[in-house]
Amino acid sequence: MDTPSAAPAVSSPAGSTSADAALPGRLFVVTAPRLCECHDCGQMQVLPAMPPGSRAICQRCEAALRHTRRDPLSVPLALNISALILFGLGATLTLMAVSTAGQERIAGLASGPQEMEQYGLWEIALVVLITTIAAPLARIVCMLAVLLGLRMKRPPAELREIYAWVEHLRPWSMVEIYLLGLFVAYVRLSGMTTVNLGPAIYALAGLMVIMVLADHMLDGQAVWEAMEPPNRRRRRTLDVNPATPDRAAPDVHRWRIGCDTCGLVSRAAPGMRCSRCGFRLQVRKPGSIRRTWAFAIAAVVLYIPANTYPVLTVVRLGNGQPSTILSGVRELLDLGMWPLAALVFFASVAVPVLKLIGLVILLISTHSGTGWALRDRTVLYRIVDAIGRWSMIDIFMESILVGLVQFGQIASVYPGPGAIAFAAVVILTMLAARSFDPRLMWDSARDKAEAARTEMPRIEPGRAETA
Repeated sequence: MDTPSAAPAVSSPAGSTSADAALPGRLFVVTAPRLCECHDCGQMQVLPAMPPGSRAICQRCEAALRHTRRDPLSVPLALNISALILFGLGATLTLMAVSTAGQERIAGLASGPQEMEQYGLWEIALVVLITTIAAPLARIVCMLAVLLGLRMKRPPAELREIYAWVEHLRPWSMVEIYLLGLFVAYVRLSGMTTVNLGPAIYALAGLMVIMVLADHMLDGQAVWEAMEPPNRRRRRTLDVNPATPDRAAPDVHRWRIGCDTCGLVSRAAPGMRCSRCGFRLQVRKPGSIRRTWAFAIAAVVLYIPANTYPVLTVVRLGNGQPSTILSGVRELLDLGMWPLAALVFFASVAVPVLKLIGLVILLISTHSGTGWALRDRTVLYRIVDAIGRWSMIDIFMESILVGLVQFGQIASVYPGPGAIAFAAVVILTMLAARSFDPRLMWDSARDKAEAARTEMPRIEPGRAETA
């Protein structure tokens, strides 16, 4: 196991010093020094005392370890309350209205999934409902429950499990991507029918901004520290206790393990529960490489029907033919909408391919144990993990078009089976990136270097041959 390194680089806010933060009467305090494990490279290092507005960077891979805030609990609480109000407006008000030949259709946030379900594509309807309604709402409600619960005199113990779900819901909350898909649909509809924007669009735009600000102003470690049980240190005396599902046997070796849920570093054995959040401790994600390979191979297999089967059919005045993702890009180019065509091509074609190539590079390099460009490969993992969800633009655009354009033979949009395969590709690549543990790259490179050092021939003094 890596020994703790020196303190990581800490950037303090301009005009503030540690001495200033320690003065009485200030509205903020300096955090206590803590041992932490980098979630990207596994390096153990001591986080020094940090004033509010500081950022700690890992010395080895330059990952952000912590970003402190002046008011890490009250400001996110106010922002999440605003987000809940805006979400209610965006989910109930009119999103968009289209009219043609004297006919008019009005759509809301749930109109697209309802139409998809009527055409038998319940899989797409479920994905859109989860990513645009269920996940954002659950994330806001869970965050409010935690922040409001921390204001109680005795916060409930269930807050720790609720807050753990906030991080799990974060990548599946796609309000900002839905708005981008809404913009693409609006541009495509403007050439077919008369389009009127509803007030729900402005509510969702405000929700997107508020949620970004709430994430930016939140200090996750401050929330975990506020939920830390007062008797946490008592659980360190484990040698006198018999073996239980939450405690290792007295003769089992224990070392420093960073909790993947709350980040607390404990001296424990794998399988024990974290004394702060209660989740199981693991040195690395179990089965990371096998699960990542499985998800990546399944995504490669489904990528072929996703690009060969039609994703939608646009009918105008009784004429229309099914179109795939690439044919939809060509149609946008023929209409002169080359910026929109470039956006759809990058999000729906280039991003899945680049993400799969990046995952294969990460997996093969981890298997080989090479130390080549470890920091660059860690940055590649962060990019792969961040960009995969943006491929949902095409699914959201199709959901909006199907929910709005249903005027019979005059103008209609029908979904195709290729959308199911494409949505599965996006979800599988996201699961593959979430399953991969980047710390394994550093572990395998270290193990290979140590094995090479032990296998080097030993030269005794006085027997070396001269050139």
